[in-house]
Amino acid sequence: MDIYANNSQLLERKVKISNSNGMHARPATKFAEIANKYTSEIRIKTKNKEVDGKSIIELLTLGAENGTEIIISAKGTDAAEVLDALEGLVKNKFEEEFMEIRKGIAVSPGVVIRGAFMFESEGYRIPRHLIGKDEVEAELMRLEKAIEDSKREIHDLEQKVSENMSSEIGSIFGTHRMVLQDVRLKNEIVDKIKKANFTPEFAVSLALRVYIRKFQDIRDSYLADRVSDIFDIERRLLKNLLGEKREELKNLAEEVVLVAHDLTPSQTASLDTGKVKGFATDAGGRTSHTAIVARALGIPAVVGLGTITSDVFGGDTVIVDGNSGIVIVRPNEETLAAYQSRVKSIHVFEERLATELKDQPSTTGDGKHISIFGNIEFPKEININVRYGAEGIGLYRTEFLYLGAPKPPTEEEHFEAYATVVQELQDKPVIIRTLDLGADKFDYLDNRKEGNPFLGCRSIRYCFENPSIFKIQLRAILRASALGNVKILFPLISSLQELQRAKQMVWETMEELDKESVSFNKDIDMGVMLEVPSAVIIADLLAKECDFFSIGTNDLIQYSLAVDRNNERVAYLYCPVHPAILRLLKTAIKAAADNNIPIGICGQMGSEIEYIAPLIGMGLTEFSVAPATIIPEIKKIVRSITFQKAKEIAETTCQFEDPEKTIKYLRSIAINILPEVFDGQNYP
Repeated sequence: MDIYANNSQLLERKVKISNSNGMHARPATKFAEIANKYTSEIRIKTKNKEVDGKSIIELLTLGAENGTEIIISAKGTDAAEVLDALEGLVKNKFEEEFMEIRKGIAVSPGVVIRGAFMFESEGYRIPRHLIGKDEVEAELMRLEKAIEDSKREIHDLEQKVSENMSSEIGSIFGTHRMVLQDVRLKNEIVDKIKKANFTPEFAVSLALRVYIRKFQDIRDSYLADRVSDIFDIERRLLKNLLGEKREELKNLAEEVVLVAHDLTPSQTASLDTGKVKGFATDAGGRTSHTAIVARALGIPAVVGLGTITSDVFGGDTVIVDGNSGIVIVRPNEETLAAYQSRVKSIHVFEERLATELKDQPSTTGDGKHISIFGNIEFPKEININVRYGAEGIGLYRTEFLYLGAPKPPTEEEHFEAYATVVQELQDKPVIIRTLDLGADKFDYLDNRKEGNPFLGCRSIRYCFENPSIFKIQLRAILRASALGNVKILFPLISSLQELQRAKQMVWETMEELDKESVSFNKDIDMGVMLEVPSAVIIADLLAKECDFFSIGTNDLIQYSLAVDRNNERVAYLYCPVHPAILRLLKTAIKAAADNNIPIGICGQMGSEIEYIAPLIGMGLTEFSVAPATIIPEIKKIVRSITFQKAKEIAETTCQFEDPEKTIKYLRSIAINILPEVFDGQNYP
């Protein structure tokens, strides 16, 4: 109710704060931003305190938590208007508890609902812990020490950079030091500790996030890029506050959805899937190594979300829909209930399909067998692949042995990893791909940096440049071949000479093992991964020199369409059914058929059920896929069509000129066979 007094327009509104986190940094910022648009004087009162409603810092000192009743008063010519706006903001929970729906890039299927774990600031988790009033002084002293330590470190760094580079570059860190000396910023942090009883870590993060958000909202790209300076200051302060008390991913205490700017492949590979049930990142592309590892681990994931780390607070309920590429933050009751029901339905459907089809042959209605293998990153994945009916392993990525390791893996480490899988599968095929990473990933081997590593010394090229590393891996693969049906796959072959050189190195390794009386399969199959356009164009020549082909669509699409697969800005250009890609696939398949060698697909395209029917119709007879849970769905597609029908679908697919129409056509076919998989993918 508005109250008038002293013949002056003084208005008051009583309203209760109902958002879960109270008037913390973001709500206070929104409140002050609205208040400052009006000329009226604005005051906020609680039972114990009254502050200026236009001051973010004073608003934060209120310590107004969920359930706190506040009185907003305004005096001036536009008092009624400002009270309407501010009352509406508070009643609408500062607009921060409204459901946010973000669209990103779906990289790993599945749906998960959990509280958010914010993995940022170089691995520091900033929990929303409160301290007792008797702890405030000690915590303020800890903050003061962290600030002083940070300023000293920055001063030393500034001097070092100025001496070794230039004073202009060194001045960048001088700016960091000045920010830490800013009295207003320090007071904001101190007030959060004194008034709200926040830990210094949480207070630092809250205060700096206000500025980070402001920088991100600046339209001037140069100024907006300065947000990295604020992140750097935050990381330094947190490092000096937390020291060794960082909470690593491997030490999580509860099931979470991981929210991060980005994850390195080694970080992703170390995820405890018992605790991390899904993740969402600002950066990333559909076929990045991080996405590949996520699929291998069966973790629902959406990447390329832009600013998801700025829009989520630790503990927020988050839905990651890895089927449709949607992330929902703070879902409303209706959406949450719908997704909970959907998660249950998906789980029931997957288990039923796996049970029904596990022991059924993967054969089309007119009798053509299509082999379905699994892609794996780690030996521990073999059990789930067997459980879901994989006929073998069509792509065993070996990079996990190198990622995050302080030195190259030994021959025994290689052998142990391969032998575990081969022995488990007995006589089923295991195709081991040789090392497929570049020098940019191995600081302990080569400190040379490349401007464009995707076109540089990576994969088989790196192995040729480092023959001792390559030979260690080849020895282990050959030794494992004595235990079962092992095949060797060479990645990134772009010429006939590269294939011949790789084979020669295998033969040389065989001679060494022979002299040592070490057992191995002397007739081991050696294949080529077709992932470079030049390899597809000369596939007829390569086919005469190898035993099988495996199409790596991730890189083939990247190189053919000139799309950096790690760049979310051009992710929309990445298209498996681009007419050029379909023509390349037809060329590769024909070369294999003409030379009577098998050809399969191990790239992501083969793991997407929309593309199964046309790929079969084009002549592919082997699919190697991830995650393993998708195997029953692919088998269902295979068993629901005839080879003749698949050929008709392929012919129609290749006639489209517009990829969007192609995808729509193929999706309609897949939906008819597996409507449960697509149910709700456009929701909400």
